[in-house]
Amino acid sequence: MVAFIEGEDSLRRMFCAYIEQTFQVELGIADPPLTDYLTDMLLRFVHNDFIYRVRNPRGRRLDQVAGMLQEAQERQAQPQREVYRHIGDFTLFWSGLYPEALPRLQSPESPDSLLDYREQGKRSYYLASMYQTDPFREEAHVLRRLSEEFDLCSVGLRQVRKEWEKLPEHPAG
Repeated sequence: MVAFIEGEDSLRRMFCAYIEQTFQVELGIADPPLTDYLTDMLLRFVHNDFIYRVRNPRGRRLDQVAGMLQEAQERQAQPQREVYRHIGDFTLFWSGLYPEALPRLQSPESPDSLLDYREQGKRSYYLASMYQTDPFREEAHVLRRLSEEFDLCSVGLRQVRKEWEKLPEHPAG
């Protein structure tokens, strides 16, 4: 991130303000659970460890969607839902906030080269939304909404990035 913001609470407030302005005012999406989810996703993804939190059985981090998909298919019940939700977040994060990184992430040498992050994100959010029993009932609606509105959310996140990039950088030292 470009700007220096002290404390997680300040960062949450900043993300929340940008998300609400972009989604509610500019895009006309007045869905507080959706905007809260996106704010929380950005806050989680500030930490590099969370971006790459899915691991294989040997503990090696999975940094490609193809590996995450394989891991999701090999897991059962709740952990599988979490992997699908993470794949949705991962693909939305990169395609929305940092689309310039997609050629590297999906380079010809990468297992992700044949994957469409947009379609995979929609599908993964949809699969995660299928878990509708407690404690997932409330979030299931948001995940379904993310599946249906993936492209619009991606555009919104791109606008959020443009806004935070307008912040002055904190001088080093």
